[in-house]
Amino acid sequence: MRAAKIGRRAIRTMKGQKVMLQSYKASIAVPLACVLVILGGCSWSNRSSELECMERAMYFESNRSSRDGMIAVGSVVMHRVESRQFPNSVCGVVGQKGQFAPGIMSNRMTSKAMPKVREAAKAVLKGERHPLTGNAQFFHTAGHRFPYDNMHYVLVTGGNAFYEKRKRQYVTQPAPPAPVEGLTGRY
Repeated sequence: MRAAKIGRRAIRTMKGQKVMLQSYKASIAVPLACVLVILGGCSWSNRSSELECMERAMYFESNRSSRDGMIAVGSVVMHRVESRQFPNSVCGVVGQKGQFAPGIMSNRMTSKAMPKVREAAKAVLKGERHPLTGNAQFFHTAGHRFPYDNMHYVLVTGGNAFYEKRKRQYVTQPAPPAPVEGLTGRY
């Protein structure tokens, strides 16, 4: 029997076949799995489906105010998923630190509005988008103003103002427009 050193672990060979020690497998597999889970935006102890992550974004960010508001928030999440500047999964986007409401991935969702939230989340995951979000990847609470000159507003709905970040010379709507509701129908 021969042993070849790999770091502090050994791989033993018998008759030309390599037999990896179980502890070596665990020492590589567990840290790798943790890294993948963290990059995916979900915690190790609480893995979330894409549907649950979308529901969480809509529930906490739109305040369940209107279907238009929920669909617009979902549209922003999907615009980010499709962008190279953000994680490429719904849970990765929603769980990205500092981007959405604190506790978005861990707070309880308890409301009579949950069936409407679930319906809106499923609709966005199946391809529905708010018709006025354009390429918006950002939003903030309607009524707040910021001194930045790169915010091109496209929509106000559901209590949020949605905007695209653009170079100053391409901003044609520097102030939020009037609120719009009822474009996505149903409720």
